[in-house]
Amino acid sequence: MEQSKPKRLLTLFASMLYISAFTFGGGFVIVTFMKRKFVDELHWIDEREMLDMTALAQSSPGPIAVNAAIQVGWKMGGFAGMLAAVLGTIIPPMAILTVISLFYQKFAANRYVALVLRGMSCGVAAVILDVSVSLGRNVLKTKNGVYLAVMAAAFVATFFLKINVAWIILSAALIGVIMALAARKGGKRA
Repeated sequence: MEQSKPKRLLTLFASMLYISAFTFGGGFVIVTFMKRKFVDELHWIDEREMLDMTALAQSSPGPIAVNAAIQVGWKMGGFAGMLAAVLGTIIPPMAILTVISLFYQKFAANRYVALVLRGMSCGVAAVILDVSVSLGRNVLKTKNGVYLAVMAAAFVATFFLKINVAWIILSAALIGVIMALAARKGGKRA
């Protein structure tokens, strides 16, 4: 039975609020729970769509969880759905940050908190390295010369030339658009 639009929006908001409030580990973890909820449980989208949304959320600037919420919300309820999903996603972290900010001075002066944060930065570096290696491995598997050249050029531009990442992303996006247009003109799908 199909839900009415207001009920669907409420379900979308409540689902994203719950997922965001009780999920720790970042955007990829939230996307996994979104898949369970919206693909497996509610059957609002199919697995392929969720995979495409995840890829787009990952490659767009901003938090992956919010980017995915924008897409799922838009798909399920247009602009109102997007607002419901995004609000549900951002309310829990904003509430937590508000509480933490009230006690910031006590946290910042605490030696143990400083040590914990230093240790967490090492963990974050390891996670970023893991994601980078994982994504790089996927590019290498394509054996596409243009992809490999873009990946190598992006590394050189950011690591050695210290070019702003925004310019690198825009340049890579432009190359992707040119490739898609060329493939379309040639009768192939990019």
